[in-house]
Amino acid sequence: MAKITYIEHGGTEHVVDVANGLTVMEGARDNNIPGIEADCGGACACSTCHVYVNADWVEKLPGKDDMETDMLDFAYEPDETRSRLTCQLKVTDALDGLVVQMPEKQI
Repeated sequence: MAKITYIEHGGTEHVVDVANGLTVMEGARDNNIPGIEADCGGACACSTCHVYVNADWVEKLPGKDDMETDMLDFAYEPDETRSRLTCQLKVTDALDGLVVQMPEKQI
């Protein structure tokens, strides 16, 4: 289990425990975290679970595959370094303490 901090665009923080094996997106969905819409349900077919990963975590996460990179082109104000799709981040103990911030909106 990993403790993940989700920060809304306005600054409100939500710290939740997310079970290993789920995705960061599923952790947000299951805990009613606003700001992650996940329209495609985690199929990496949209960009509505886009977040900015805290700079301290960028190098600790697995790299983006081509599909995630392509979908991020459709995200609202993507950051080449910090933007990730939460449906592509599988939760493990290694993600304990992860901090992500939602963009102003999802498109």
